[in-house]
Amino acid sequence: MMNRRQAVKATLYAAAAAGILRPGHLSAQPAVPSEIWVNPATGADTNSGAKATPLRTLAEAARRVNQSNASGPVTVVLSEGIYAVGETTLLKPERRSFSKTERLTIRAEVLPDDPEWHTGRMPTLIHTMPLPKTWNGRPDPLGGAADGMMIETSHVSIQGLKVLGMPVVETPKPGLIQRLYAISRLRRDLEDLEVAQCVFIGDDLTNPNHVTIIANGNGVNVHHCILRGVKISVVYWSGGSSGHAMRNCFCDGVYGSGVWTAGIAGDFDYRNNVIANCNYAWTYQGGASALADAGGRGGRQGAPSSATPQALTHYKVVDSYFANNRRLAGSGTGARLEYADMDPSFLELAGTKVTDQPVVFERDQTKRNYLHPVAGSDAAKVGAGLFLNPGA
Repeated sequence: MMNRRQAVKATLYAAAAAGILRPGHLSAQPAVPSEIWVNPATGADTNSGAKATPLRTLAEAARRVNQSNASGPVTVVLSEGIYAVGETTLLKPERRSFSKTERLTIRAEVLPDDPEWHTGRMPTLIHTMPLPKTWNGRPDPLGGAADGMMIETSHVSIQGLKVLGMPVVETPKPGLIQRLYAISRLRRDLEDLEVAQCVFIGDDLTNPNHVTIIANGNGVNVHHCILRGVKISVVYWSGGSSGHAMRNCFCDGVYGSGVWTAGIAGDFDYRNNVIANCNYAWTYQGGASALADAGGRGGRQGAPSSATPQALTHYKVVDSYFANNRRLAGSGTGARLEYADMDPSFLELAGTKVTDQPVVFERDQTKRNYLHPVAGSDAAKVGAGLFLNPGA
C-alpha cells in the first residue's frame, strides 16, 4: 500500500501523462486537448477527459476549458445518458479565446442526422442544483433563479442535447416565481452563439423550464430545435443588437411565448418555424425596457412595453406556420408574463400561414420524427425539427 507521499507523486505523474499538467511545470495551467469527453455513467471528474477516460460532469469539462491557456477549437462531447446538472456550467475561459472558425462546441456524441441516431441517444440534462435567491448578480424579489449554462465567451455552439427543466414548484406562494434559465448569456459585448438540433422540454407541474435560451449581445442563432411545454422559448435580449436568427424550430404548447424580442434590429432572420398551441406566438419588448430589466435600474416587472406603434421595429416572418395560438402578439416584460395583447402588424408575414387548427405531433417514440409535426401535415412541410437534411 502506498503512503501519502507516494500517492500524491503518482497522481501528479498521472496528470502530467494525461496532459493535465506539463512535465517539469507541475504548477502550470493545464493544456486542454481539442476534444473533451463526458459520460455520466462511466466517467469521473478526476479522469483525463479522453474518450477512454471521460469526465462525469459538464461543469468539470467547462472548468478544464476555463483554466487552459492553449489555442484552437475545443469540442466537449457528451455521450448518451442522464446528466443531473448539480451546478451551473460556467463557460468563462480566462487565458484563451475562440473565433468563428475555431469554436467552443458542446455537442452530443451522435447527432440527429446520423443514421444510427434515435431520440434515446440524446444526452439528457435535468437540473438538480440548489436554487439561488439571486438573478443576474442581484437579489431576486421573485424567489430566485438558476442558470443551467452561463456563457461568458463568444463563438460557442451547443448541439444535439435534450434539456429538461428543474423539479421545483414555480409559484409556491403568491408573488414568487422560481425559475430556470437553461442557457444564459448576459454580457452585451459577446457575439456568435449557436444552439442547434436540441430538444427543450418542460412541464409546469413537475419540471418547469422558464426560459430555454436568454442571450444578450449579437449573433444568437437558434435553429432546428424542438421546444415543448416550456414557458418562454428564446429571449433575444439586447436592444439594437443584430445578426440574430431563429430557423426551423417547432415550438409547441409554450405557455408563455414562442419567441421574445427585446428591441433587436430588424435584420432578425425568422423563417421555417412552427409555433403551435401556445399562449402568444411572439412577445415584443422595447429595448430600453429590456435594458432596465437587465441592469435592475428603472422599469417595473410586469409593466407593458411603452413603445408606440410608430416606434416598433418590424420583423419579417418567412415561410412559417402559426397554429392555434391564443394570440399572435403581446407586449410586456418580466417573469410574471403580465402581457398586454397587441396589434401584430409589426410582423410582416411572407409565405406564412395563420390558422386556428391545432398541430398534431408524432407520439410514437420509435419513429425518428418523434415530437415533430406528424408526417404529411401542412406543419411538417415547413421543415421545422431536428434534422438538417430531413430528406437524407
